[in-house]
Amino acid sequence: MAEQRNDTVFGMILRGEIPADIVYEDELAVAFRDIAPQAPVHVLVIPRRRVRSLAHAAADDQALVGHLLSVCAAVAEQEGVAESGYRVVTNIGENGGQSVDHLHFHVLGGRRLSWPPG
Repeated sequence: MAEQRNDTVFGMILRGEIPADIVYEDELAVAFRDIAPQAPVHVLVIPRRRVRSLAHAAADDQALVGHLLSVCAAVAEQEGVAESGYRVVTNIGENGGQSVDHLHFHVLGGRRLSWPPG
């Protein structure tokens, strides 16, 4: 069965149809700066293969999710926030604040982050 076309904004970024400030990429993942940053460092880490959200990740996606989290750590190091601290967030569903139907992790840092997040 053929995979459905990913018409989310992230699918368009992955296909090069809209620009993004890419800070990291490999065969499984792409990381780029958020266009509406909520912190001095705000990078989104996405899988190249569409998974709708963490809630939709299957058992065979465990390695991919682990890889994405490793990319988050590498991005934090690259962006200079690994020592001072950073936050990794994924939103799931409408009440969780998910705005794009494609799994993504936010890497936020560069300032003191409050808790609870809102």
